Amino acid sequence: MKLNWKQGVAGILAALALMPGAQAAGGSVKLNGTTLSAQEAWIENGTSYITLAAFARETGRTLRWDGKQAILEGSGLELTAAPGAIYILSNDRGLYVAEGVRVVEGRTVLSLRLLSQATSGALSWDAASGTAHLDTRGTVPAQADYDEEDLDWMSRIISAESRGEPLLGQIAVGNVVLNRVADKQFPNTVKEVIFDDKYAIQFEPVENGTVYDEPTASAVLAAKISLEGADVIGSALYFYAPKLSPVNWINQNRPFYMTIGCHDFHL
Repeated sequence: MKLNWKQGVAGILAALALMPGAQAAGGSVKLNGTTLSAQEAWIENGTSYITLAAFARETGRTLRWDGKQAILEGSGLELTAAPGAIYILSNDRGLYVAEGVRVVEGRTVLSLRLLSQATSGALSWDAASGTAHLDTRGTVPAQADYDEEDLDWMSRIISAESRGEPLLGQIAVGNVVLNRVADKQFPNTVKEVIFDDKYAIQFEPVENGTVYDEPTASAVLAAKISLEGADVIGSALYFYAPKLSPVNWINQNRPFYMTIGCHDFHL
């Protein structure tokens, strides 16, 4: 999955485009050609959901609970999902769950879109029948395959810039780095963006040396989620901590986008 954050976004957006814009009256969900009951899978506000128990049964996998999270295993896939978490791990890939992992009537529930991403399955929408269909037959779930240099430097800058911030804020820092990689006014690799000094050193941890510290586990996770294409701050290119620097060039010159934790993000 080298630079998967670039390669995967188009496919994810294409799958999302197949989903209806609002809750489908009388809609249904199919998995590998089988129509599931409304108690096991449903369409809610334009998103199709399925219980992990039904997914495990229909795909021949096992599902267990370790006291903290659901663990799905088999057919080349190891997936963990903790209730309320904004991510799942799928073969050591960090996949973003914007709404958080849900539990409905005691059952762990994930979207078909997310399971399509985890299994490399084909997600489709039949508008005539109002049916969402996920087909995983014959697919090989992707394994974690991050570019080592990208993951290392992304983890280090996230850790140094946002140690102690919520996971969402750490992902946002990763987003800024990747937004800069994609923007023509900045260098085009993760490492070059982090060490960019064309006009001035861009990231304080580069100046004070903390970028070389061992990254935290949450920073590594946030780096993986960012590299997978998670987008939590749109096209923001800048961030800073107002409490540490109330008068800042960013604040005076770049449009404000949103605040996450102690950081303000600007376009």
